[in-house]
Amino acid sequence: MSKLPNEAFRDTIGTIDEEGKRKFIFPKKPSGKFYDYRKWVSYFLLIILVANPFIKVNGNQFMMFNILERRFNIFGFPFWPQDFYIFVLFMIVGVVFVILFTVIFGRIFCGWICPQTIFLELVFRRIEYWIEGDRGAQIRLSKQEWNEDKIKKKGFKWFLFLLISFAIANVFLAYLIGSDALIQMIEDGPETHTSTLIALSIFTGVFYFIFVWFREQVCIIACPYGRLQGVLLDNKSINVAYDFVRGEKEEGRAKFNKQEDRASTGKGDCIDCKQCVNVCPTGIDIRNGTQLECVNCTACIDECDVIMESVGLPKGLIRYASEDEIEKKEPFKFTARMKGYSAILLILVGILTGLLFLRTEVEAVILRLPGQLFEHKGDNISNIYTYKVINKTNNDFKDIHFELVGIKGTLKLVGNQHLKVVKQGMSSGTMFIEINQNLLESDKTKLKIEVYDGNKKIETSTTSFLSPRSFD
Repeated sequence: MSKLPNEAFRDTIGTIDEEGKRKFIFPKKPSGKFYDYRKWVSYFLLIILVANPFIKVNGNQFMMFNILERRFNIFGFPFWPQDFYIFVLFMIVGVVFVILFTVIFGRIFCGWICPQTIFLELVFRRIEYWIEGDRGAQIRLSKQEWNEDKIKKKGFKWFLFLLISFAIANVFLAYLIGSDALIQMIEDGPETHTSTLIALSIFTGVFYFIFVWFREQVCIIACPYGRLQGVLLDNKSINVAYDFVRGEKEEGRAKFNKQEDRASTGKGDCIDCKQCVNVCPTGIDIRNGTQLECVNCTACIDECDVIMESVGLPKGLIRYASEDEIEKKEPFKFTARMKGYSAILLILVGILTGLLFLRTEVEAVILRLPGQLFEHKGDNISNIYTYKVINKTNNDFKDIHFELVGIKGTLKLVGNQHLKVVKQGMSSGTMFIEINQNLLESDKTKLKIEVYDGNKKIETSTTSFLSPRSFD
């Protein structure tokens, strides 16, 4: 069965030619209302992205993802391996939010918030327009022989791209190892941190490769989100969409002729100028409908509005709209599917909020040593325990000690009786607990142990105490 002509575009992508080779995109420099909005949003997000690792909240880095040490900071909240379930819940909430956002607004995240799009379109390509010129000038320069002018422009552009990639790599490293550690490494010099320098060079190379050569292929090939949207979108989802009803009408699109009355001819409002294609950063024709490559960047909306205004036709031929709004003139409705995702998101946010309030800044774990039974010491029964004290705060604990609550007994630490636990640190060891057997009411008694730093109680822990089943 042969494919319909207007469906042939689905057999390939805009960045691959008929021979299967890479086709580089030279998009026209966008301008217009939405592009101005995107610039403000993007620069605001860039400031946040760069500043996040260097902002401190209660002494904690605002955002940090130290995978090697399994330490994470989110919005100033430190998460240790023991808090990993909360971190996972954070990630699940983020995924559900993105899913809900996609069901309602399509792939708007990619065009407005994604760091890849922001860096490529609002940083690297703006530099490219500044050095090489707009679409036509870039195409001519690409076809031009390697003379002095081309070498100068390309070399200067690539040098600036390398500097920016190096800066991005440093910010990325600050997220991974912490800004304090990064600053200390810079002060110490690269010769004392060879491994870090190698990692920094690798990150720089990866970012340079992405923004110089791979570019929009990240969104089309590497990012799974583009494929995910195919499952999430439906006729109710709001997308950057071409109004095919108005644009095609009875006779289809046609070139503009100011001498004719277009309305009486049955021709659509689309004048087939292809400016929406020329300005697209992924090289697609939005008139073909929703496509994998579309990142909802709104460049085609701005460009089409300019053309419509210049020929005296109403704006909005390409706009934010759902398929049902275009075809059936139905207004946006908050569907049952959207309500379901919203309910799930609210439940998860509620659970996450509760866990954050219940989370303690000090964690003490006291457990009986596996495989060890009790021991008789005169009239006393002795059990051996391991303990671990985790300090999630930014203050040093200089005098940690333990006290039994609700029952008389002695508690002896192996080694120092008073511990020190540095900020964001952990201390562990072994202790013995001895209790007179006459005070024990069963063979397995629950003990409550309070943890103090000096005179200040910082945590309470529970454990079990084993003893003989009967007493003489």
